[in-house]
Amino acid sequence: MFVFKSLLVAAAIASANALTSSLQQITANFGTNPTNVQMYLYQPTALASPPPLIIAMHYCGGTAQAYFTGTALAQLADQHGFLVIYPQAPASGACWDVNTNATLTHNGGSDSLAIANVVRYFIANHGVDATRVFATGTSSGAMMTNVLMGAYPDIFAAGSLYSGVPYGCFAGPNAWNSQCSTGELIMTPQQWGDLVRAGYPGYTGTRPKVQFWHGTIDTTLYPQNFWEEIKQWTNVFGVSQTPVTNTTNDPQAGYSRASFGPNVQGILAQGVGHTVPEHETDTLNWFGLSALVPGGAAPAPTTTAVPTTTISTPTPITPIPTTTAPATGATAAHWAQCGGIGWTGATVCASPFTCQASNAYYSQCL
Repeated sequence: MFVFKSLLVAAAIASANALTSSLQQITANFGTNPTNVQMYLYQPTALASPPPLIIAMHYCGGTAQAYFTGTALAQLADQHGFLVIYPQAPASGACWDVNTNATLTHNGGSDSLAIANVVRYFIANHGVDATRVFATGTSSGAMMTNVLMGAYPDIFAAGSLYSGVPYGCFAGPNAWNSQCSTGELIMTPQQWGDLVRAGYPGYTGTRPKVQFWHGTIDTTLYPQNFWEEIKQWTNVFGVSQTPVTNTTNDPQAGYSRASFGPNVQGILAQGVGHTVPEHETDTLNWFGLSALVPGGAAPAPTTTAVPTTTISTPTPITPIPTTTAPATGATAAHWAQCGGIGWTGATVCASPFTCQASNAYYSQCL
């Protein structure tokens, strides 16, 4: 059983009662739905023409309704005129299937196929702009976002993932993968990239751009997963792991943002655990929808072709140094951070563990 932190809503966000519309279950037959995923739609009273679509996926133990009321996406839909579909995970525990071969394979089945089919239905029957379909989610929903980016690159233009893991990291017979969750599943950029390419064999079209958010003290999905996501998607796009830009205190104090070209971006939150709070306006900007208004057309999306060669020189994002000095004699627990450039916390691990460097910026008690 996994315990996930409740989502906090800023006081400035309007209540659900102030929305121009309401959340409605989709009862139409939208196509094959192998696991009986329930779908819920938020359609504002005024839409852009044609309307983009965002798929918003909840965390383990969550519901479509909880993610609807716990995030600002519906309020932003009122402002910008896009549609939001909130799927609801059918499994016991309300976690998404991100581990089976079916869900990880294009048109293979399970939860991901249901989500792909509801998108296809809305494109065909409700005028959704096929070039502006996006996905976002938290924790298990972030994992499913990554699954959709890999298995359905022909459908999605971009994803924004809050505290997830790389595509294929949970692959295996069990719904929970401790090796992945604790950051012990380390692979080369090429190996990670090959997993994405295997999600849709033979696909040569445009890949969705991907944005990752992760906290440095996440003890549910350990922060090493952030570095592995960067390795994976820089390989998919054939770009260096050396950031093109790297800014601190962005989008807020204690966060650092690294961009690896126009298609891969990582935001690391110092001192934040599981999960990183949603920054919906930032996600909307990543999707290219910030200038969209109801009744207006969205600006033309930018796309980048996937090259045939890849670069895999690992130079990670620079974390923000912490300002808290370690207590005298403090030790770091198993799996905790214990060193790296800018680190001012405990550097000695509790017995019998030792501090091992993953890279110049992050060492962990293993």
